[in-house]
Amino acid sequence: MGSDEKKSLFETSKDRARHIRRLYAVSGFVAICFVWAFRLSHIPAKGEPGQWAWLGLFVVELWSGIYWVFYQALRWNLVFRKTFPSRLSQRYESKLPGVDIFVFTADPVVEPPLMVINTVLSGMAYDYPTGKLSVYLSDDAASDITFYALLEASNFAKHWVPFCKRFKLEPRSPSAFFNTLLSTKSHNHDYVKHLATIQKLYEEMKRRIEDATKLGVPSEARSKHNGFSQWDSYSSRRDHDTILQVVHKNELHNSKDVKECILPTLVYVAREKRPQYHTHYKAGAVNSLLRVSSTISDGKIILILDCDMYSTNSQSVRDALCFLMDEDKGQEIAYVQFPQYFDNIGKNDLYGNSLAETMEVELHGLDGFGGPMFIGTCCFLRRDALYGKKYSCEYKNDWNDENENEVTEVNMHELEEQAKALARLRCEKNTSWGKKIGAVYGCLVEDMITGIRIQSQGWKSVYYNPPVKGFLGNAPTNLLHTLVQFKRWGEGHIQFALSEFRPNWFVNRQINLALQMGYCHFNYFPTISLPLLYYCIVPSLYLLQGISLFPKISSSWFIPFTYVIVGEITYSLTEGLTKGSSLQGWWNGMRMWLYLRTNPCLFSLVSLFGRPNSSFLLTSKVIEDDAAQRYEKEIMEFGTSSPYFTVLATLALLNLFCLLATLKDLVLGNGAVDAEKMVLQLLLCVVLVLINFPLYEAIFIRKDKGRLPTSLSVKSSTLAFTACIFFKLFN
Repeated sequence: MGSDEKKSLFETSKDRARHIRRLYAVSGFVAICFVWAFRLSHIPAKGEPGQWAWLGLFVVELWSGIYWVFYQALRWNLVFRKTFPSRLSQRYESKLPGVDIFVFTADPVVEPPLMVINTVLSGMAYDYPTGKLSVYLSDDAASDITFYALLEASNFAKHWVPFCKRFKLEPRSPSAFFNTLLSTKSHNHDYVKHLATIQKLYEEMKRRIEDATKLGVPSEARSKHNGFSQWDSYSSRRDHDTILQVVHKNELHNSKDVKECILPTLVYVAREKRPQYHTHYKAGAVNSLLRVSSTISDGKIILILDCDMYSTNSQSVRDALCFLMDEDKGQEIAYVQFPQYFDNIGKNDLYGNSLAETMEVELHGLDGFGGPMFIGTCCFLRRDALYGKKYSCEYKNDWNDENENEVTEVNMHELEEQAKALARLRCEKNTSWGKKIGAVYGCLVEDMITGIRIQSQGWKSVYYNPPVKGFLGNAPTNLLHTLVQFKRWGEGHIQFALSEFRPNWFVNRQINLALQMGYCHFNYFPTISLPLLYYCIVPSLYLLQGISLFPKISSSWFIPFTYVIVGEITYSLTEGLTKGSSLQGWWNGMRMWLYLRTNPCLFSLVSLFGRPNSSFLLTSKVIEDDAAQRYEKEIMEFGTSSPYFTVLATLALLNLFCLLATLKDLVLGNGAVDAEKMVLQLLLCVVLVLINFPLYEAIFIRKDKGRLPTSLSVKSSTLAFTACIFFKLFN
């Protein structure tokens, strides 16, 4: 026992393939240097055709090579973590800190209340002392339907929470549990009996919430619960007073479940909104809950969740505490970031939304340098760190606060009024909220910028990817939503790169160089759109005139180009397959990598500099039936006219026209194309055509509602054909 008390609550292991990764990174960079040398040593003479295209290629290859170095920095020192929750229980079971769970929603249409309350219920059912657990729902739409759904969930929780704990169920989101329930047959008759009762209660609750969503909150519910009176002064979702209701509080009699055990504290908050005030989106909601929770529960640890990210592992809280409560290193850790996984990703990840590369590789790489980024959800944070407190060597974990979660007499009306005051707009006027305290304002990726502000105060962070997934959510299920989401991220990352918090400009030395390079990979990814667009357009157009922009196959300069191309394909394919992807999934990932970096990244650059006050757009969690069927069949969804699709279709058709014209010249043997000189250029064009096959289907073959609109197809065809004719005749 004595030796066990000295053991760490977690252990860290290094990537077993790190030497191979580093060898490839070094050799790849050498090859890239040779590519640069080729460009500089073979610049066409003044007046020769292709001179400006050649110089343009040098510029884009120069920046692409530098960005590739940032990319490799994330793969240089991957680390992996393992926790020992049994040791945590042995040492700290009676001293476990209070945990406040923040769940955020902002629109009952795109984020259905039933989905929201399933996330709330999964949090209430954690395997953790209920007296030390509090759940806060922030509703930026101030929807009475969402409030009604939460009241329904609070009643259902009285049955659901003890049921989960008694039979040790996973996952503890009712919807996810019943969807994955293969059979109700069991040798445990007690379990079968309770299961039937719980399932019936859930279906009844689900029906009432869905009816309220369609028809409005029932009048009997309004008259029964005083909380609805707070909507009497409601004008709109952008103009209303603070609406706050403590639904459950640990000390109250009605906060007990059917087994007479107390339930976690449950609070609904719709912060004050006024048209003339900027409320700073999710960052403002985080700060509002920070203040509100400080007077209700004041948990030392905060879990931040998006409303669709339900818990799938009831031990996640204890796993996070293994890092934060470790005697040796825990005091320097500000937050523990869990991966963000999704339960609606198809077998071959049609839209590349699994974020596998980021979750399985890149965050492990940032962790190796002591600072995985805060991704805005699935993250356990120390309240002190969010408050802007600086870390120092003298800082010590204090888990012996006797006042925390102390049961006292509470005047509920007074408590709610105090909490309401802290959710009002005037609380932040002339203060450091949004700057030095709480989540940082002024950026669409407020999560990342908040994380790096915390790290700049001397704190470290940890990335924990457990064997059993901790959280699952909903990813976009059509192409347009994916592109829009990526555009928002692109704008936010550029804002981050230009802000005072940009890591490569920090004057203090809390963030090491390797970690800065890793952050640069994310901050500057929108700028890679310009080199990719150049590569997708210029080499293909120069095929029409038979002008080579790459070394011929018999030249020794052909080797570094081949090494870079083959090396990247092999590395990417190997990494994808070892992380569980299929060959088709890898190919889909390559297509989406191209689409996302040539399209929304370009629009994010344009919109950021053309319209600096970017808005935060929610990604819909709702999908129509026919679109859902196409998604299940892995048929790419277009179906609407959008500037995003115009760009994609024009690029795809331009490469198709260039390839057909080049093949015609090769077959006819008119001498315009020298195959030996043009092999790399021709290969690039062929790959671009093959990867765009779903687009050609949507233009020429498909007849369903998900095809590209005829007007957009005609416009894109005209633009691409005109560009080819103009370049062929006048250049």
